[in-house]
Amino acid sequence: MPTAARSSRPQAVLFACGMNSIRSPMAAHLFREMFGKTIYVGSAGVRKGELDPFAVAAMEEIGIDIAKHKPLTFEELEEWEGLNFDLIVTLAPEAHHRALELTRTLAAQVEYWPTPDPTAAEGSREQRLDAYRAVRDQLMQRIRQRFGAQGSGNE
Repeated sequence: MPTAARSSRPQAVLFACGMNSIRSPMAAHLFREMFGKTIYVGSAGVRKGELDPFAVAAMEEIGIDIAKHKPLTFEELEEWEGLNFDLIVTLAPEAHHRALELTRTLAAQVEYWPTPDPTAAEGSREQRLDAYRAVRDQLMQRIRQRFGAQGSGNE
């Protein structure tokens, strides 16, 4: 693995967004699919949300089932399993601000990956689903760029 980013891979990664209902669960499940259990991964939101059915559909298209994902806030995650992450990847401005606040007491690196909110898309069901596919594909590409390509998490 030639790059410094790959040689200094984190042990635990948290993906964070506004409501933990679209972008962060998509990213966490993509990451888990790519890296299996070699790196711990979690997701959280600033506010409580409900899992978005379009996110479920977009992930289902590539064989990843996120239907059982339960959205969590940062506070719930901290209470239930702790915030023992050495990298927090934020996907929305409010999550980025919250993660930076956490670094006052948490020794974690924070990276901001601006990711569009697909709920802003209008049009037919297919046009709206295209926005979710674009987010999914962008997240997959960013994960591969940042952490390197790896085989299926089931290997």
